[in-house]
Amino acid sequence: MAAGGFVAVIVIELHFPDAGSLKSRRKELSSIKAQLHGRLGAAVAETGNTEKWQRATLTAALTGGSLRKLSAAVDNLERWLLARCPDGVRVERVVASVEDLRL
Repeated sequence: MAAGGFVAVIVIELHFPDAGSLKSRRKELSSIKAQLHGRLGAAVAETGNTEKWQRATLTAALTGGSLRKLSAAVDNLERWLLARCPDGVRVERVVASVEDLRL
């Protein structure tokens, strides 16, 4: 019997308009990454704009046994990001089944 499941990959573009240095950006980004992992269960990596003071790109991943539950978890993650960074976030999601990934 084949194992099922789903994975969501979320690309997060962040803007920190008040960041005046890489140090202040890193502090804010570190907090966001910790919350995404600790509170929302996402695996998170910084994947772009690493040397820009006011921008960052994160890639996060969530998994789930059902598409409905996974979609709800991604919706929750997106709501949290929009509340945390209302003027400076763009979220793109890609959801695939394990079967899709095997092709």
